[in-house]
Formats: sequence, structure tokens, C-alpha cells
Amino acid sequence: MEGQPDEVSAREQHFHSQVRESTICFLLFAVLYVVSYFIITRYKRKSDEQEDEDAVVNRISLFLSTFTLAVSAGAVLLLPFSIISNEILLVFPQNYYIQWLNGSLIHGLWNLASLFSNLCLFVLMPFAFFFLESEGFAGLKKGIRARILETLVMLLLLALLILGMVWVASALINSDAASMESLYDLWEFYLPYLYSCISLMGCLLLLVCTPVGLSRMFTVMGQLLVKPAILEDLDEQIYMITLEEEALQRRLIGLGLSPSGECNIMELEQELENVKSLKTKLERRKKASAWERNLVYPAVMVLLLIETSISVLLVACNILCLLVDETAMPKGRRGLGIGNASLSTFGFVGAALEIILIFYLMVSSVVGFYSLRLFGNFTPKKDDTTMTKIIGNCVSILVLSSALPVMSRTLELLSVFLKVPQCHALPPHSPPDCWASFPCPRNH
Repeated sequence: MEGQPDEVSAREQHFHSQVRESTICFLLFAVLYVVSYFIITRYKRKSDEQEDEDAVVNRISLFLSTFTLAVSAGAVLLLPFSIISNEILLVFPQNYYIQWLNGSLIHGLWNLASLFSNLCLFVLMPFAFFFLESEGFAGLKKGIRARILETLVMLLLLALLILGMVWVASALINSDAASMESLYDLWEFYLPYLYSCISLMGCLLLLVCTPVGLSRMFTVMGQLLVKPAILEDLDEQIYMITLEEEALQRRLIGLGLSPSGECNIMELEQELENVKSLKTKLERRKKASAWERNLVYPAVMVLLLIETSISVLLVACNILCLLVDETAMPKGRRGLGIGNASLSTFGFVGAALEIILIFYLMVSSVVGFYSLRLFGNFTPKKDDTTMTKIIGNCVSILVLSSALPVMSRTLELLSVFLKVPQCHALPPHSPPDCWASFPCPRNH
């Protein structure tokens, strides 16, 4: 009886900690969901909402796509959040107001990211795509129920198709009876194995997109920022482009009056749009302040050059170490735990550099993804992107964001700054048991 109050107190503390962690996770996800919703509605085509039934279908697909994009953002932010949480706990170990920031919360966030990533990849996004394309089976009454029924049937057929393909691949690679029987265990083996295969494809895609994005970042930032006007007369260029615009408008008016000039109207209209776009850029350069022209552009370019050089140097050093020293191979070790030791030799500065590199690699991979010819048509356009393209973009970003921790750990991009052992190659459903530059997620 004497130990009963302690037991009740421990149960109460566990209950309050679980409620607190659930509340924090909900609030963080709610913020990401709201931001993702505004991003998608900025690019979504407004003409998709015409009929009542189609409007409901588009709205449901929009909510599912927003949920997937929020999960992708959470997967990207978990690495920086884990790093900065460790540094904050080192600086304020006994602070009452940050006691909620603990290892249990970080582990819970990683587990939720793993669960929601699987849910979005295998259930929500296929459902949104088939539901958007469905019309209902012939002979049945049209409506939302008929479209949901067709979508569920298509999902079932897709699941059977993927299951059969995995069985055939397993039989071709390894015909052992034990490996075939393990596929019947859907929850413990099949789904983690399937997600690992998709994560591997995401890593390969990330390895292809990141170098392309690193080279394209300079071009993209050059288009977004105002370049210095060195030995250029912007007034003269604007005057010339205005004359060209007026000439094109007069030609369009003349072709519009003549019955035989309809074939060249489309070409002239496209040329006129290009001229107007160039004129807008020149006017923006003229209105920009001297600080924006002469300071921001060079500073951003130098920063991009430094970040790219550091990333390439880290990868080169890691490859050289792996070629020369066998002991440099990553091994699974148990770390010191969150908040017990700094993750970087340089302390908070090194941790900040790690976070900057993580964001830079993710942005570069996204830029490289849209720069590839194969995925060039996926590029979203403001107020002119169909829901089908939005679903494809959300799935692509989810795969890239899920593969980012794996690529960062495999290439040892952050290992130069670390002085705490890292974990590597944990089973898909084993809980993260070490802390280094980031905790190992369950889904990897």
C-alpha cells in the first residue's frame, strides 16, 4: 500500500506527458496544414470547381493533397527540429518552460512521420487520384457513392497487382519458402519492405536531382533577384521594348482586320506576351533600390557558392575516407541520448550549419526535380494547375522528403561536424535508439 501513491503519481505523469505530446504534435501539424493549404490554393486552377459533384470531389482531393504536403514538410523539418532541440536542452537543461522538449516527443514525431508517410503514399494519394478520375460504374446511379465504390474497387485491384508483382519478384530473386511465407505478414514485413523499396527509389531520385539542382540554383536565383546594372542603360532598353510592343500590337490589329491573317495571330500573341514579360522585368530592375541591386544579389550568389562548396567537400571527404579507411564505414552504435552532448564539434554554430545544409539540399533537390526533362511538365503554375498535377507534385515531394534523412546519413554530409556516434541501417520498425546529427526514423 505504501507504493500505491508513487504508482498513481507515475501513471498521472505518464498521462499528462502523453496529452502534452499529443497537443504539441497536433498544433505543429495544424500550422503545417494551414501553410500547405495556402500553397496549394495559390497554384490550383480555379476553373476546376464548376459542377456540384465535381466540386465535392475536387475539395476532397484538395484536403488529401494538403495533408500529404503537410506530412512532407514535417518530414523535412524533423531533422532540423531534432538538431536544434538537442542544442536547446544543452543550453537550458533545467529550464521549467522547455521540459516538454524531450526525447519522447522527438521519438513520437518520428513515429508519426513514418505512419503518415505510409498512409499518404499507399492509401490517401492513390484514393485521391482514382476518386478524381472516377465516374461510377455503368448501370449504377451516378453520384458520390458510385465514385467512391469505383475508387475502392480500383484500390483493391491495385493492391492485388502490387502484391502479385512483389511475390513474383521475390520468387525470381529468392525462391526460399521462408522468404515467400514472410510476405504473408503484411504489417510486420510486407509494408515495411515495400516502403523501403520506394524509399530506395526516392534516394536514387534524390541523388540524381540534387546535383542538377545545385547547378541550377544560381540560374534560378538570378531570375528571382535583381542583377546589378553594370554598363547598362535601362531607360534605353525600356524605350526600345516599348516600341517593339506597340509595333506588335499594330500588327495584331492589322491581321485581325484581314481575313487571311488568322494563322499568324497566335504566333504574334505569344511574341507579344514574351515582350511584355521582358518589359516587366526591366521595369522591376529599374525600380529596385541600389542596395537590392548591388548588395543582395552578390551576397546571395556568394552564399550559394559557399554552401555548394561545403556540400561537395563533405561528400568528397566522406568518399575518400571510405576508400582509404575501412573503420570509417557507418556502424550502428548507441549514442548518448538527446540533450546529453552537443552534436557538433563547433557547438551551436556547427548545428546551425547542419540545418542550413539540410534545407539547402532539400531546396536543391526540388529545383533539380523540376529541371529534369522527364518531370518538367509537373512544374506547377499559379492559378493554372490541375488537381491531377497537384497530386503528382505532392507524391513526388513526399518521396523526396522521406529520402532526405537516408541520403544525408548515407553520404555522411554532416559527419565531419559530429563528435557523437551515429546510428545506421536500423530495421524498419525498430524505434530510434541513438541521437547524432538526427535520430534515425522508424521508416528508414
